[in-house]
Amino acid sequence: MAFTPLPGTRAPVRVWTDPYAIEEQAARQLRNIGALPWVEGVAVMPDVHFGKGATVGSVIAMRQAVSPAAVGVDIGCGMSAVRTSLTAADLPDDLAGLRSAIEAAIPVGFAKRDTAIDPRRVRGLEQRGWADFWERFGTLDNRVAQLETRAQRQMGTLGGGNHFIEVCLEQGGPDDGRVWLMLHSGSRNIGKELAERHIGVARRLPHNAELPDRDLAVFLTGTPEMAAYRRDLWWAQEYARRNRAVMLAVLCNVVRDALPQVGFDEPISCHHNYVAEETYGGVDVLVTRKGAIRAGAGDLGIIPGSMGTGSYVVRGKGNPDAYCSASHGAGRRMSRGQAKRTFSTDDLARQTAGVECRKDAGVVDEIPAAYKDITEVMAQQEDLVEVVAHLKQVVCVKG
Repeated sequence: MAFTPLPGTRAPVRVWTDPYAIEEQAARQLRNIGALPWVEGVAVMPDVHFGKGATVGSVIAMRQAVSPAAVGVDIGCGMSAVRTSLTAADLPDDLAGLRSAIEAAIPVGFAKRDTAIDPRRVRGLEQRGWADFWERFGTLDNRVAQLETRAQRQMGTLGGGNHFIEVCLEQGGPDDGRVWLMLHSGSRNIGKELAERHIGVARRLPHNAELPDRDLAVFLTGTPEMAAYRRDLWWAQEYARRNRAVMLAVLCNVVRDALPQVGFDEPISCHHNYVAEETYGGVDVLVTRKGAIRAGAGDLGIIPGSMGTGSYVVRGKGNPDAYCSASHGAGRRMSRGQAKRTFSTDDLARQTAGVECRKDAGVVDEIPAAYKDITEVMAQQEDLVEVVAHLKQVVCVKG
């Protein structure tokens, strides 16, 4: 579908879903964003829903300014995936052992490693830049100085919520049944701590005093506050990228130990909570993607559904109206609390039939029915991406 303009905004707000289907709170947030004087335009993805300050599923282009809340608190959160040489026939009939091996190798939920991971001991992991990366911790906001040990021990850990590790099978086409490995995670606690500290600083700046929503407070180019935020932001985005790289390498090694004949293609990785410097129509802007991936012409990306409905590997079409972006997933259609009140563990078991995964009360809030229909979401962004592969999980590890 083509976009639909959202009426009543100063800057153009282009919507890739039915604007009348957007929840009232989220529509109010979009209008607040469109009213900001620094905003050049907004692209609203089909998975849009209410968030803190800015909606999840929004791409915001600002001139000479950036809003930390438009990035999200899990800075650099995103996806990684790799196609293997295996097929469904290579996998064991009982996948419980593979799931257990993954959970033993990669801490999930609130768990962290007993000691910081040594990149040199992880087979297949890129070795460049680790020393310099950790040296830069000392340049970050001094209020997170005491978190360095925690940040090091959380490197290569999954987290909880909607983060996951999956073993998937390609659906249809010449590679039907090909095995893929996939994971979703971000910058763990350190990214959240940095984001919340900078949001607090922005809210107190005088130029943000009259905003319709103080959570949309911005930093302005040329100020020390902007410089400090961008320094910490770039580091947190790199932390998230390396975190996923560590986990993907460990995951590949778990599979290699179980199935030594395996081979791996080049991995795919994409942020979906981040900032990028880009140019549209000759105008240099800071683009925040909060729950959106970059989908420039030829860019490979990953759009997951839920723990029972599968995911898509896509190639971007470079649509400038959407600031070369696409959705980051199916998007929630109900809150976690509502999902827990609505569904039972029996419902979860039915909706994840055929998937080796947790089916207990601790993950009912991640039940597939709490998310929008991923097939509808994909249909609404056919002018943004083309499908490279449709994947269906057979193992799903949750925090």
